[in-house]
Amino acid sequence: MGITVSEAGQFTTVYALTYAIGTPILISLTGKIDRRKLTLYALGIFIIGNLLSYFFPSFALFTFSRMIVALGAGVVIVTALTLAAKIAPAGKQASSIATVTIGFTMALIIGVPVGRLLSSAFGWRSVFLDISLFGVIATIVIVAVIPKVQGDKPIPLIKQLALLKNPKVLLGLFITLFWLSGYALVYIYIAPYLLKGLGLSGVLLSPALLVFGIACLVGSKVGGYCADKYGITVTLLVSMCLNISSLIFLSLSAHHPIIIFVFLFLWSASVWSTQPAQLYNLATIVPSQSGIMLSLNQSISQISMAIGAVLGGYMISMFSLVSLSWYGTIGVVIAMILVWELHRLKTVKGTQNTSSAI
Repeated sequence: MGITVSEAGQFTTVYALTYAIGTPILISLTGKIDRRKLTLYALGIFIIGNLLSYFFPSFALFTFSRMIVALGAGVVIVTALTLAAKIAPAGKQASSIATVTIGFTMALIIGVPVGRLLSSAFGWRSVFLDISLFGVIATIVIVAVIPKVQGDKPIPLIKQLALLKNPKVLLGLFITLFWLSGYALVYIYIAPYLLKGLGLSGVLLSPALLVFGIACLVGSKVGGYCADKYGITVTLLVSMCLNISSLIFLSLSAHHPIIIFVFLFLWSASVWSTQPAQLYNLATIVPSQSGIMLSLNQSISQISMAIGAVLGGYMISMFSLVSLSWYGTIGVVIAMILVWELHRLKTVKGTQNTSSAI
C-alpha cells in the first residue's frame, strides 16, 4: 500500500476495537437465535470482509473490511465456544471447550507461517482470498456436522458491566490489559521486528513463526497443568518472569538465528502458559458469573491488542523496532504487581470468611 509499518499496525487497532466493542453487543442482541444459524451468518460476514480485503485494497476500504471481519470473527469465536459446551455429552463440557481452544492454537501454528509463505509466493492480497475459501469450507462442515442448537436468554450489557463495580473483577481484567498490551507491542510487529530489528534472514522467517506457533501449543498445555498443580498465582508470576527475561534476551540476540529461535520459543511459551492460568483466575473471582467474566475478558483482550498496535507504532516511529521488547516488559511487570495484589485481596477475603464462620 506504500504506507509505513507503524501505519499498517493501526489496521490491528481498528480490528481489535471493533471486535471489543461490537462482539458483546452482537452476542447480546442475537442471544435467542439458533447457535448454528448464528455461526453461519457470522461466517458469511467474515467471508465478505476478507473478499473486500482481496478485491479492494485501498487504505479506506481495507480499514472498513477489517471492521467487517472483526465483527464476523468475534461472533464466530464466542458462538463456537458456546456450541462446544452445548453439544458435548454431560460432564464433558470443559473438555469440549478445551478442544476448541486447541483448535485456535493449531490455527495459529499453521496459519501464520503458511500465510507468510503464500504472501511471498502470490502477493499479500492472496492471503485474504485463501482465508475466504477456508471460511467457505468451515461453512460446509458446520452445515454437514453441527446440529441446530437453541440460543439462550440474552444477558443485558448493563448486567454484564455491573460486575465492574467489584474491585477484584477490575484487578483481574487489568491483569489481562497490561499483560496482553505488553505482548501485543511485539507480536503485532513480529515480522518486521525479526527481519529488520534482529536481522533475521527472510528465508528463516516462516520457520521462526512456526516455532512461535508450536511454543503456543506447548505453553498452553504447561500453563494449564501448572495452574492445577501449583496454583494460579505461582503459575502467573513464574510465567510472567519468564516472559520478561525471554523478551530482554531476545532483544539482545540480533544476527544470531539459533539464539533468536530459542528465546522466541521461550517468549511465546511463557505468554501462552499465562493464558489458561489467567482464564481460570478470572473464572474463580465470581464463580457464579464466570461466563460474563470470560466475555468481558475477550473484549479487554482486543482492547489490549489495540493499545499494543498504537503504542508499538509510536515506539517504532520514535525509537527502533528492538525497543519494542523493552517497552513490552513494562506492561508485564505491572501485570505481575496486579497479580500479587489480587492474590492478597483473595487471601484477605478468605481469612475474613473463615473468621466469620468460627
